Amino acid sequence: MLAGVSALVIAGGLSACSGGSGSSGDSADGTTTIDVWLMRDSISAQFQKEFVKGFEAAHPHIKVKVQIQEWDGIGNKVTAALASNDAPDVIETGNTQVAQFAQSGGLLDLSDKVDELGGSNWLKGLAEPGAYDGKQYGIPYYAANRVVIYRTDLFKKAGVDPAAIKTRDQWIAATKKLNSSGSQGIYLPGQMWYALAGFIWDEGGDLATRTGGTWKGTLDTPQALRGMDFYKKLQALGKGPKDSDEAEPPQAEVMAKGQVAQIISTPGGANVVTQNNPDLKGKLGFFPIPGKTAARPGSVFIGGSDLVIPAASGKQDAAFTFVKDLTGDAWQRKLAAAMSYVPNKTTLADAVASDPGASAMAVGAAVGRATPNTPGWAAVEAKNPIKDYMTAVLTGGNAKEEAAKSSDAITAAMKGGS
Repeated sequence: MLAGVSALVIAGGLSACSGGSGSSGDSADGTTTIDVWLMRDSISAQFQKEFVKGFEAAHPHIKVKVQIQEWDGIGNKVTAALASNDAPDVIETGNTQVAQFAQSGGLLDLSDKVDELGGSNWLKGLAEPGAYDGKQYGIPYYAANRVVIYRTDLFKKAGVDPAAIKTRDQWIAATKKLNSSGSQGIYLPGQMWYALAGFIWDEGGDLATRTGGTWKGTLDTPQALRGMDFYKKLQALGKGPKDSDEAEPPQAEVMAKGQVAQIISTPGGANVVTQNNPDLKGKLGFFPIPGKTAARPGSVFIGGSDLVIPAASGKQDAAFTFVKDLTGDAWQRKLAAAMSYVPNKTTLADAVASDPGASAMAVGAAVGRATPNTPGWAAVEAKNPIKDYMTAVLTGGNAKEEAAKSSDAITAAMKGGS
């Protein structure tokens, strides 16, 4: 799940359809009704209506009742539903939440359906966290990730061609040139740990790794330290605060107020910028986060959702038919066009070719990753020692020493949260 998922795109409000949380019984005429939980603002009301109508026309013996759920508190609600005898038949869940639900034994193992669903082409950032202990429980639904949003007018003034920025070194050089032209080259707060994760992955490191069933924080490895070193260099080229993240203050609002040339954000951030400063409409562009070399774009954290089927569902065949259609190529293309999402397969990237923000996302999504796939990771995010580590380094602390402290805190949190 990507933090602030409702801010990823401009999505229409969704109203909950009638129906309870549990599965409805089959009717006398043989029609099966399935109950589906979808998340607030994950799709528009119009797309939901179009899909349900199309699905029921294609499968006249299956009826769909959708109930919209709120992201706040959804983890506890899903856990309770999976433990009951009154679970829905299909649930949308954040991609990084699947492991904690699978650990309980409450999800249907869909490993034997992967080939049928085209799993060889799934985005790894959705597919890998959808698996747990070697079994596939979550089916990739849609993805979104961060890109660089830039001011076209400021780039032109500085003589910087965004299409020529393919490597991290070129990105640094361009940002310095933007600074020299009188603008603020970049706004990058000190605690944007999702961006740091991408730089660490580019270096071959990770936030945590598992050895023999035991998870351990790994911010103190040489690879992870190189990722932090790049973050420090990039952050120093702007005036972002070192002790807060992108939400405090909201970075899109900061960009709207001044001469900030770049931010790292989901494309939806551009809408916030222009809402706060209409004069910037038509002056924003997007490019993928650059990688270490031109041959590969920068790694990004993939947010988004998977679809799961509770083991307690009494309508598993009908539920799978629903999942298969919604995650199939035809509806994925329609979903991408309607919501500016990245489709769930790398082979469908052309579906967003005409959408500048989404197409930039798709480039990064092809090499995107998710956070460590363990139920204990939720405890890490709750305490988030990574943010404290970043601030400590950016304010002069010894990177290796601070990384060791943070790695120990990550290890302890994962052990306590599993």
